[in-house]
Amino acid sequence: MQKENQTLCARTECYRRERRSVLLAREFARAALADWGLGHRTGDVLLCVSELATNALLHGVPPGRLYRLWLSLGEDGVLRVEVHDSGGGEPRVPVRGGAEDEECGRGLLLVSALADKWGVGERRPGKIVWCEWWPLARSAPR
Repeated sequence: MQKENQTLCARTECYRRERRSVLLAREFARAALADWGLGHRTGDVLLCVSELATNALLHGVPPGRLYRLWLSLGEDGVLRVEVHDSGGGEPRVPVRGGAEDEECGRGLLLVSALADKWGVGERRPGKIVWCEWWPLARSAPR
């Protein structure tokens, strides 16, 4: 029987449905990574936080509602980022890439390329879009 990962550190913050919230979410994540000594992951994690927060802002947060960013570091060294929203829909990576000059549609493609694992979980109402990074010694080749 496999033991469930216990959380060593966790931080969470809620953000309004406004553009500046993506920058605030990035800064929140940057501070957590620095405090947890995970500077080697900063670039990839912050890009994924930006993409997930932007998706929540544009597609998942109804007017007047908030979205939540949750970061955790497990005892096994797994870093997990979750964005909780109260909107409908199911995010998925586009089957084919868009035109080079398109400004939308690449967020989850980037998340799937940068994180070791990602997915969507249930929440009532809404959903949780998450991604994980495993300790460097455990990371699978991409």
